[in-house]
Amino acid sequence: MARQDKKVIITCAITGAIHTPTMSDALPYRPEDIARQAIDAAQAGAAILHLHARNPTNGAVSIDPDHFMQFLPDIKASTDAVINLSTGGSLTNTMDERIAPARRVSPEMASLNMGSMNFSMHPLADRYKEWKFDWEEAYLRNSDSYIFRNTFRDIGFTAKELGEAHGVKFEHECYDLGHLYNLRFCMDIGMFKPPVFIQFIFGILGGIGADLDNLVFMKRTADRLFGKDYRWSVLGAGGAQMNFATTAAMMGGNVRVGLEDSLNIARGKLASSNAEQVVKVRRILEDLGYEIATPAEARDMLALKGRERVGF
Repeated sequence: MARQDKKVIITCAITGAIHTPTMSDALPYRPEDIARQAIDAAQAGAAILHLHARNPTNGAVSIDPDHFMQFLPDIKASTDAVINLSTGGSLTNTMDERIAPARRVSPEMASLNMGSMNFSMHPLADRYKEWKFDWEEAYLRNSDSYIFRNTFRDIGFTAKELGEAHGVKFEHECYDLGHLYNLRFCMDIGMFKPPVFIQFIFGILGGIGADLDNLVFMKRTADRLFGKDYRWSVLGAGGAQMNFATTAAMMGGNVRVGLEDSLNIARGKLASSNAEQVVKVRRILEDLGYEIATPAEARDMLALKGRERVGF
């Protein structure tokens, strides 16, 4: 869908489930650090905050709702940003376990992968010889055996438990072309109502590659499948982050940055924070003549239920 105005939504993904503490001192895992970086990112211009939780003692990925509640109230109290909770979390947990945080706190948005896939980070393990925590190396190396499960039954379960029961709208994460067709099928049977928000994801091992031709093809396919019934954003992993964000905005899309997706601010240089990435992409977009959407504008564009209806 072509942009009808020059407003661009910036999403910031604060910590994620891919990178480990050894990789960057800036990657937040303590609740106070997640909250601080999320608030700073919002103040820098992020209208949506995509949030995972971590075990505060060792930085491991956590889907414990109590860990989310250690930072969600502080973020809500300090910013008007839209809270978007991950339903990905650990690749080894059931969907019922993965949606537990969102089911407990009833956010405005939640992520939802639109198909099962190989999802691997194992090549990253070869870059490091020493580790901050003993779980990190095995976590990365064993990911070559993982299947990130998101069956049609899983998707339908999430739509019912979060969408129908809580009014949650989804960031439909599409890692490959077939995921767009999966989403179209789900809309055809009434599972999701327009406007849907699609996150095109490029550069994850197991998904579509970070080639600009792929972005053009994904966008063209989505236009054919969804017409005016969707809004879209782009996530380029690693070194593709800023190039894909810039191109997506020029094609009528929205953008996602954050330390979940890339640890760098420039080639070979680690970012000091999530906010630094938001500041950079905002500067690029404004230099191109685009305006940055406020949280209120993002809520209107995506037909969200509003912050007054969340459960935290």
